[in-house]
Amino acid sequence: MQQSMTGYGRDERTSQNLLIKTEIKALNSKFLDFSPRYPKELSFREGEIRNMVTEHLKRGKAMLTIELELADDTALDVQVDEARFKAFYEKFSKLTNQINGESSELVKLALQAPDVIKQQELDPESLPWKDIKASLQSTIDQCIDFRKNEGETLTKKLSEYIENIRNGLKSVEANDDSRSENIRSRIQKNLDEIRDKVQVDENRFEQELIFYMERLDISEEKVRLKQHLDYFDEVIVKEECAGKKLGFISQEIGREINTIGSKANHAEIQRTVVMMKDELEKIKEQNLNIL
Repeated sequence: MQQSMTGYGRDERTSQNLLIKTEIKALNSKFLDFSPRYPKELSFREGEIRNMVTEHLKRGKAMLTIELELADDTALDVQVDEARFKAFYEKFSKLTNQINGESSELVKLALQAPDVIKQQELDPESLPWKDIKASLQSTIDQCIDFRKNEGETLTKKLSEYIENIRNGLKSVEANDDSRSENIRSRIQKNLDEIRDKVQVDENRFEQELIFYMERLDISEEKVRLKQHLDYFDEVIVKEECAGKKLGFISQEIGREINTIGSKANHAEIQRTVVMMKDELEKIKEQNLNIL
């Protein structure tokens, strides 16, 4: 079963008075593009975090967010540097008086000044890494489940498009015999019309006719197209994470359809080829979402 590259997972749990929040958003990307965002206290775990995500998600743009918050706000140790606060406030007040400006926001500005408020920092060594890791794994599992569900829907759509092309191929096969006969009849009719006016070498004419018919023959293209369609169906069911391979098979399908269209010289077959090309474009578009 195929997986979509689009996925989402989120986990939230509490450990040692610490609220752990993890979230993963996955989107389409030709290669694995991992963008993590987590507190600086987890920097020394960067390698483990990256390995966990890349091992399971494999391909796509994966955006990871890890947040660590003290579960009990009363446990926050907030300190205000009063000397720095007063210094900033007095400086702001002086500048405000010089321009006759409003002073109602000076307290807020002074509190937001650098190093005025210092908040308790987490100790990297005391962080519950086992629970953080479990939260991350849960988020990854949810993202994979999301991808599988999306992949199931994509698989059904792709199978429908392939079946439509297969039906188009049957239509081409049904019209091919009459197409060849019509071409022969038209050439013979034109020859009969000019036979009394010009001398025709019957042997040379037969050779040229065979050569012309071979150039218009689409037997090999029909066989190869059927093989590609069968292979596409086989890969999408039996193989996992086959987005790139399905893309390659789609290119081969397109090559055979184009050749049939260029050789057809038949109105009904041309209309069928247009339909098959339309279905193939849908396949190519959906292939971009397959892992």
